[in-house]
Amino acid sequence: MPELDVVGVRVDAPSGAPILLLQESGGTRALPIWVGAAEASAIANALEGLVPPRPMTHDLMVRLLAELGHDRVSGRITGMQDGVFHAELEVDGHVLAARPSDVAALAVRSGIVITAPESLMDEVGVEVEEPAKDEVEQFRAFLDQVNPDDFEAS
Repeated sequence: MPELDVVGVRVDAPSGAPILLLQESGGTRALPIWVGAAEASAIANALEGLVPPRPMTHDLMVRLLAELGHDRVSGRITGMQDGVFHAELEVDGHVLAARPSDVAALAVRSGIVITAPESLMDEVGVEVEEPAKDEVEQFRAFLDQVNPDDFEAS
């Protein structure tokens, strides 16, 4: 089963709905999963390293698993039915139904591995193109040299 990295949360332009993006580790396919705003915020904040003044639910869950000595924890995106993705959290051999957003939120906080069946990646995975490094470097060079006067109307 391919391992997935939590790439981040994006916003779907037409609808404004948040999308969780899980990308195949070392690969070019990704699973775009529509999630709720609160879930998207929990994932994005953790990715940015923001620490809330009081523990959020996912922070509490990570601490609870650690305090109870559960060291074999993993997540799986198991499939999609009627446009809804399903997931599982496996804790020391016990399998629990979970939302993909919860699995991702735990992964960014604790480093648990997320996997998905190859068949699911083949069925609904989308190819993600990375910008060429030279294009990124050229754009950065342009930004370093540009100033507001360059955009004045002649």
